[in-house]
Amino acid sequence: MSYQAPLADIRFVLNELAGLSEVAALPGYEEVNPELVDAILEEGAKFAANVLAPLNRVGDQHGNKLNDGVVTTAPGFKDAYSQYVENGWGTLHAPVDFGGQGMPSLVATAIEEMWKSSNMAFSLCPLLTLGAIAAIEHHASDDIKATYLPKMVEGVWTGTMNLTEPQAGSDLAQVRSKAVPAGDGTYKISGQKIFITYGEHDMSENIVHLVLARLPDAPAGVKGISLFVVPKYFVNADGSLGARNDLKCVSIEHKLGIHGSPTCVMSYGDNGGATGWLIGEANRGLSYMFTMMNAARLGVGVEGMGLAEAAYQKAVAYARDRVQSREVNSPNPASVAIIKHPDIRRMLMTMRALVEAERALTYFACGALDKAHRHPDAREQQKWNAVVGFLTPIVKAWNTENSSRIASLGVQVHGGMGFIEETGAAQFLRDARISAIYEGTTGIQALDLIGRKTAAEKGYTAQALLAEVEGVVGQLNAAGLSDLGAALGKALADARSTTSYVVEQFEGKPREVAAGSVPYLELMGLTLGGWQMGRAALIAKQKLADSQGDAAFYEAKLTTARFFGAYLLPQTSSLAQVVLHGGESVLALAEEAF
Repeated sequence: MSYQAPLADIRFVLNELAGLSEVAALPGYEEVNPELVDAILEEGAKFAANVLAPLNRVGDQHGNKLNDGVVTTAPGFKDAYSQYVENGWGTLHAPVDFGGQGMPSLVATAIEEMWKSSNMAFSLCPLLTLGAIAAIEHHASDDIKATYLPKMVEGVWTGTMNLTEPQAGSDLAQVRSKAVPAGDGTYKISGQKIFITYGEHDMSENIVHLVLARLPDAPAGVKGISLFVVPKYFVNADGSLGARNDLKCVSIEHKLGIHGSPTCVMSYGDNGGATGWLIGEANRGLSYMFTMMNAARLGVGVEGMGLAEAAYQKAVAYARDRVQSREVNSPNPASVAIIKHPDIRRMLMTMRALVEAERALTYFACGALDKAHRHPDAREQQKWNAVVGFLTPIVKAWNTENSSRIASLGVQVHGGMGFIEETGAAQFLRDARISAIYEGTTGIQALDLIGRKTAAEKGYTAQALLAEVEGVVGQLNAAGLSDLGAALGKALADARSTTSYVVEQFEGKPREVAAGSVPYLELMGLTLGGWQMGRAALIAKQKLADSQGDAAFYEAKLTTARFFGAYLLPQTSSLAQVVLHGGESVLALAEEAF
């Protein structure tokens, strides 16, 4: 079974939950209309199914080859990327001033989901290029923008982010790469960077590296890090490519998954220093890089959700085809498709409910991002910016943790065949595992959520979102969906009590609160995902009452939402207990153990 974009589900979320019409009404999006968006979705679905999906297995089996600093990607990847560029996909969300189409984040996210589902390894190259474009657009000089952005937006040049080093990991205060002024406005960059996705490859004409390094007089710690643009090939005054810069890939990592994506160890300055140009002001590199990282964190959340969708599709197809054992409590001794068995149904419904909740919450966050950037009212911009800030660590971490869970369930649905590589279910599990690590681990996202996003603002945005949840609880009860309303109401109470605890206790007991930060993030993911599922149920019920659209589709939406309420939302109760009472126990027991 090959991946097919779930266009009906995507359109439902775009139009009914994420507010596409509201986004299209924002300044700068006047040309965005349902017909245009539908056309984009249809073409994206074809590219994902016909070009990217067939290469997913190829990339996993062949990987990349490194020979004397040159990386050759898996068969078909280079041609697929050429088609990606020729079809203008890289320009979709890129800035209009540099040749992009300037589509809303919300629309671009729907397309990104298709790339992630069909071929996660391939999708990482465009993801990082978009992040690099954003960092340069927001912080670089006009000369640097003019030199690099048109080609990066077109897609013929790709971009990377070079943050960490062997001794640093997630602690970027430990970065040691050097940047020495050359006296002509450029800098000589030296040092080694690790985990550089698509740091070297054969798909584009040039690779534009964004590199964190320290100036000779830089203060210690994160306040002494600057950001530099360091191209693989120099760019001549006429825009043509010149000589090779002093940088190279010295090795590619042998990874658990995403074999089609080259993860490189990059060495800068082995022959006197790679030439780089300072972006923005000295010693502000980390804050500039966060422009790229915040966009990437939402993108990784889309990645987790998209891969989970693909794992779900494969599991459903297998469960419908695989015939094994008689149906429980049936007088007929004949074997039936395993989709008839209760536990298989439980697993498939869990996968589907989580994917639908993730998609709704993710798209809602991306619609909020568009409002934060384009709303004409500054107060509305501020409000939506806070919403995006609060939702980003949840979307990133909740989606990606669930991605591994969903992919694992997919293997389980396949039984023994899931453990055999040829079926393809295992690849989703291997590929999914990195997502919860990329762009800050789940623990880092949870600390960001309890600290900067909750305690620092006294829970204001969290409680504002929970007030929206309360409104949906009332609507569910009034609409005769009291089972879902009751479940969401209990989750709401858990979310409110734990949010108050985080706000009240963070300053005095930061370690205890931090010990429960991941359960708090999961609790908020379930509650806010349940909020979106409740909204979906209300809309589906009304569509059915009005006899609008495909009745079977809306019945399925109601069923999935009610399953989410019955089977998944009750988990907030145990999570709340861990947040409220488990922190001190965790620390005490860990002290004894370690």
